[in-house]
Amino acid sequence: MKIDILSLFPDMFNDVFNESIIKRAKEEKLVDIKIHNFRDYSNDKHNKVDDTPYGGGCGMVLTCQPIFDCIDDIKTDDAKVILLTPDGKTYNQSVAYDLSKEKHIILICGHYEGFDERIRSICDLEISIGDYVLTGGEIAAMAIVDSITRLIPGVIEEESHLNDSFNNNRLDYPTYTKPRVFRGMEVPEVLISGDHKKIDEYRKIEAEKKTIEKRPDLIEK
Repeated sequence: MKIDILSLFPDMFNDVFNESIIKRAKEEKLVDIKIHNFRDYSNDKHNKVDDTPYGGGCGMVLTCQPIFDCIDDIKTDDAKVILLTPDGKTYNQSVAYDLSKEKHIILICGHYEGFDERIRSICDLEISIGDYVLTGGEIAAMAIVDSITRLIPGVIEEESHLNDSFNNNRLDYPTYTKPRVFRGMEVPEVLISGDHKKIDEYRKIEAEKKTIEKRPDLIEK
């Protein structure tokens, strides 16, 4: 998969994308991630990418030209262009699965007070990662890339993400490891029984109970 990210702060991604699973996926050429500073595409002699809003108001608005020209330069026939915005569809595991099947995605990170409304015209999808405000789209882009990369075939074992929280609108079942008893708290007997049918049943029931207790809204879906 190819992932391109448009950002005014490309250095923010260095540490995140050069650690752990994402780093390994890049080294194994399972994902190709590139960060583009769209300031480099500005036609302004001072590389300006924002301006005051028509009609007045506080803050600065990202202009069309640098973003349009950057997209024109990097977009492929297979690309899905995604705008990160509070207006967008709320991101969830189902959307992550859908995006992990794409060949090429482009993420546009907003900043400042917002962006020229006409930028929406070049986007295929708008995504929000939650009902709160960030200073820019960079952290949202990191979260989306992380959640997508782990779903790409070969990055992690398929069984690992098939049992993830939010699959089938359920949270994951509780897990334990050694020691069997820690400060008086014991591992459930069924998990050391060796009876895999009973273990599967236990995990299914516990996932259901956990979801009802912590996220009943998922059950309603």
